[in-house]
Amino acid sequence: MRLALAQINTIVGDLDGNVARIVGRLREARNAGADLVLFPELAVTGYPPEDLLFRPGFLREARRAVEQVAAETSDIAALVGVPWLDRDLFNGCAICADGAIKAVYPKRFLPNYGVFDEVRYFQPGREMFLLKSGEALIGPTVCEDIWQPGPPATDLALAGAHVIANISASPFHVGKGLEREEMLITRARDNACWVALVNAVGGQDELIFDGHSVVIDEEGEVVARAPSFEEALLVVDIDVSTAIARRLVDARRRALASERDIPDPPVIDLGAARRQDGPVKPDIVKPLGELEQMRRALELGLYDYVEKNRFDDVVLGVSGGIDSALTAALAVEALGPERVHCVSMPSRYSSDETRSDAEKLAKSLGTSFVELPIDPIFDGFAQALADAFEGREPDITEENLQARIRGTLLMALSNKFGWLVVTTGNKSELSVGYATLYGDMAGGFALLKDVFKTDVFRLARHLNARADRELIPETIIDRAPSAELRANQKDEDSLPPYAALDKVLEAYVEEDRSHEELTNDGFDQDVVERAIALIDRAEYKRRQAPPGVKLRPKAFGRDRRTPITNRWRG
Repeated sequence: MRLALAQINTIVGDLDGNVARIVGRLREARNAGADLVLFPELAVTGYPPEDLLFRPGFLREARRAVEQVAAETSDIAALVGVPWLDRDLFNGCAICADGAIKAVYPKRFLPNYGVFDEVRYFQPGREMFLLKSGEALIGPTVCEDIWQPGPPATDLALAGAHVIANISASPFHVGKGLEREEMLITRARDNACWVALVNAVGGQDELIFDGHSVVIDEEGEVVARAPSFEEALLVVDIDVSTAIARRLVDARRRALASERDIPDPPVIDLGAARRQDGPVKPDIVKPLGELEQMRRALELGLYDYVEKNRFDDVVLGVSGGIDSALTAALAVEALGPERVHCVSMPSRYSSDETRSDAEKLAKSLGTSFVELPIDPIFDGFAQALADAFEGREPDITEENLQARIRGTLLMALSNKFGWLVVTTGNKSELSVGYATLYGDMAGGFALLKDVFKTDVFRLARHLNARADRELIPETIIDRAPSAELRANQKDEDSLPPYAALDKVLEAYVEEDRSHEELTNDGFDQDVVERAIALIDRAEYKRRQAPPGVKLRPKAFGRDRRTPITNRWRG
């Protein structure tokens, strides 16, 4: 049979728009001669719809939407993700053929870890179906179902499925695409069957879905792979005789089938396979490297957040430092220079070099640029506070006041012109609280929220290498990081060196390793103690940070949920 995987970018709650995307790809798949087309998990509503699932009206409209899709399935069948209300609510895979919904497979395993909380919304399913397309038997599954090493994939294969079809909305972190692929290879080999997984693509608040849909044969060979971070229709011919041949010589499967006493699931006939003029040559797109994954995810996350929330332009403060330079460069690649506005807000502590580099950066990127000096405003605040602060020396209060003035100016531009403020702080700073509430943390989207400082430098060099020019001036990359909020200030006056700090942050934040484990494993004792104390104390700040792109398994917010009021020190 000919199978199509429709890797689409949906918008949560845009049911009419999502139906249009689905129907458009369905027609494209039909024109490509496909017998069956797979769409992602909850494609009708977008994923994750969160508490929209508590609204009966939303669920009624979701059913209406999938019925619209089903009405388009003449000469082709489709598996479409939809929330399905039938006495209880299920995360469903609608089996659409002959202009109607033939059945709905309910997702069996509901993830309730990390970014997932599906147990909050759905009832786990128990039903199992086989779909017949020509000589091929297909077992439908939904996302987490295929991650389980046993049923339902094993039961479907033992019941006769030649192909396990999985519709998925599997969120991205760096390296996730190949991790997912390795798991699917194991499933294909263990079950002596083809495996086809279609994954969602696009940004939804903090989450990124990377696509990377794949088809794997019964030997564990990748025969088709869609690109990452973009929409695609992947078309592949599946010869189920290869799975049948392997099973005939595998006596272990017969013994297991007898021992498990697998019930015969209902078989839904999708019709005869369509006659083809000749075989199709499927795409096998090469996987991306680590830095390119990060770049593409950040740009897609920003683009979709801006577009899906209907902002026109973005604005950010550029200081002549590396964080704002990288943020601006990524924003330009994502949105185009005409939609990015760079604002320099120098103070008496800003050096001539950083002021010059901020303007040079904007010129290199082709963005608009304006300089708004903050000293007059700062002097006005200082005068207003003079009596209240009498007898006290300047300290971090005056430093934070500068950051808050800058935040106020950016938010004023946002209000006046409707621009989204993109903050420029990185994960290292956010981890240890080296950021100012209502200052450099003020904004609508924190692009580098899950990017460690050491990766900021790596990405900046990567962007320059891709552009084959100094997109980001080398003077910015080479300069020692500084907030420039007091004379001769350097980040390392307040923090351990970033190379050492980031290693501790990754172990403590990402891997949940304890103080004792880090000390015993040879991490610098002073860095460990300083970093852990700062991390634990800064949770209240992180709760007030804007959303940002999730790049790692333990992103702040959705993944790492630590109480603000908390005396545990581990």
